[in-house]
Amino acid sequence: MAEQQAVASGHVETVSPETSVPEPHAKASFWTLMLGSIGVVFGDIGTSPLYAFKESVAAAAAGGPVTRGIIMGVLSLILWSLVLVVTVKYVFILLRADNKGEGGTLTLVALAQRATGKRRGAVLMLGIIGAGLFYGDAVLTPAISVLSAVEGLKLAAPSLGPYVVPITIAILTALFMVQSRGTGRVATFFGPIMLIWFASLAVAGLLHIADDPTVVTAINPFHAVMFFVNHPGVSLAVLGAVCLAVTGAEALYADLGHFGGKPIRTAWLYLVFPALVINYFGQGALVLSQPDAAESPLFRLVPDWALLPMVILATLATIIASQAVITGAFSLTRQAVQLGLLPRLEIRFTSATHQGQIYVPRVNFLLLIGVIVLVLIFQSSSNLSHAYGVSVFGAMSVDAILAIIVIWKGWRWSLSLTLALMLPFLFIDLSFFGANLLKIFTGGYVPVILASVIIVMMWTWVKGTGILFEKTRKIDVPFLELVRMLEKSPPHRVKGTAVFLTSDPDTAPAALLHNLKHNKVLHEKNVILTVRSEDVPRVEMEDRVRIEPVGDAFWRIQLSYGYMETPNIPRGLALLRKQGFKFDIMATSFFLSRRSIRPASHSGMPLWQDKLFIGLAKSASDATDFFQIPTGRVVEVGTQVTV
Repeated sequence: MAEQQAVASGHVETVSPETSVPEPHAKASFWTLMLGSIGVVFGDIGTSPLYAFKESVAAAAAGGPVTRGIIMGVLSLILWSLVLVVTVKYVFILLRADNKGEGGTLTLVALAQRATGKRRGAVLMLGIIGAGLFYGDAVLTPAISVLSAVEGLKLAAPSLGPYVVPITIAILTALFMVQSRGTGRVATFFGPIMLIWFASLAVAGLLHIADDPTVVTAINPFHAVMFFVNHPGVSLAVLGAVCLAVTGAEALYADLGHFGGKPIRTAWLYLVFPALVINYFGQGALVLSQPDAAESPLFRLVPDWALLPMVILATLATIIASQAVITGAFSLTRQAVQLGLLPRLEIRFTSATHQGQIYVPRVNFLLLIGVIVLVLIFQSSSNLSHAYGVSVFGAMSVDAILAIIVIWKGWRWSLSLTLALMLPFLFIDLSFFGANLLKIFTGGYVPVILASVIIVMMWTWVKGTGILFEKTRKIDVPFLELVRMLEKSPPHRVKGTAVFLTSDPDTAPAALLHNLKHNKVLHEKNVILTVRSEDVPRVEMEDRVRIEPVGDAFWRIQLSYGYMETPNIPRGLALLRKQGFKFDIMATSFFLSRRSIRPASHSGMPLWQDKLFIGLAKSASDATDFFQIPTGRVVEVGTQVTV
């Protein structure tokens, strides 16, 4: 897969993400990591109290009076959703399904591929669907989070009501504009701010549980069951709103590599989960005693003098939640490129010490446009809540299916035991997903359209690179056969080293053939270089490079990188000195083959898909920059192929 991508995009045949750096949680203390996880991992789920309870009650009441049965049923549903979906599924099960410390949907894809021994097929398609749905979530989360917080201004200063949307757009625009500067300095404040936020949620909730202490009996799941019995007509609509309480749960798993399992688990069990439950119960008690508070229960929890500070704190918390999902989209893009699901994209590193801090300009721009369009179309968090949920629980369902494959094939559990463990969670995810499908015509179409576009793009790229790879193999010259021919009839030799990048070390690179054909020379040293993507996050330095001499003038070299790394070819080749291979970058020329792709009359894809694939190939970032090769040492050779 990795090799196929470069064949299609032009220059080289490989993939990427980043220089090998020790995992960040290897040096930081446990408490530092736990504080960091509070700031980054729990931003999305931590801001759910802004809208989850309010929208759930509104859906349950359906325009009628808010009854005790509704409040108790909603509270019980929210509590047990947090227990089952977040605590059991993600915290206790999926956090253990790591790939050398890394987590996330594409990590599950890599683990499932390794367990089944298949690089393509259903597992890869599941990964594509999960990635597409995540991008839909990445557009919706900043819009609904910041908008819901800024709406608190209407309570603090009603005259500012007409300015909620412009203020929201201004905040979001500023947030996306500062991405290129890196998040290192800002991230230092994320943990403490979110710590204050969760403390404020708990205190505000505690102040009002006394309004009606019976809300604590919502711990009994009987209330949730009776709600479905007594309100069957709105049950699915309520599920579609209750699910807002657990959005962001996938971040627990996705950010596993940044903080480690124990800090995330500890922060959730001893701070975040209790604070959320106390706040939801406080909102419930408040609405039971003051039914008119149902319109904005979170901000009505605090006294008037604390309202404006709470709005400001909520806005900061939602900005942090948005920042987390934006950086998550950057990381997912890097992994997708590395796994051959997307063409090469420009990836900038914003920190010299933290390898996880990256900036992807094209993704950042597209997310900004999408977020602004959503805010302008929907105008309020209540309207946006109809669009939220489809992508989140679609992605969660994909995680559950992939987890079944990993536990069964990878952990070698029996199929019956695996299904007994995971099917209940898959049923819950699919129930939430199905409930959200009811919102399709009132806003749910947004993430469906976004995800569908991404899925089509990824599948087109995978399919197109496969077709192109097979076509080029048919006309390629076997490498060993070429070496024997050159030994029998040697061309003129010139000083220096030539590095030819290729995806297939068994065939002669097109750039080498063109160099022999047109220049009729051969360098003293000729390296046939393949950069491979492994299904692990990072490759150990001792396993980075592999060298094989072929004849007296050729060497086959393989550089291996994990899907969380970005290849640096000069640095990788420098490791060869330890193996006795002298490498001088100033006496080396890198030959890259730039392929111009044209649609074929008889292709394995429809014409529209051919054109989409060609467009994606043209959009790929320059291989010289992508592989961090000095531009002054590069020679490009152009060829034309059809797909």
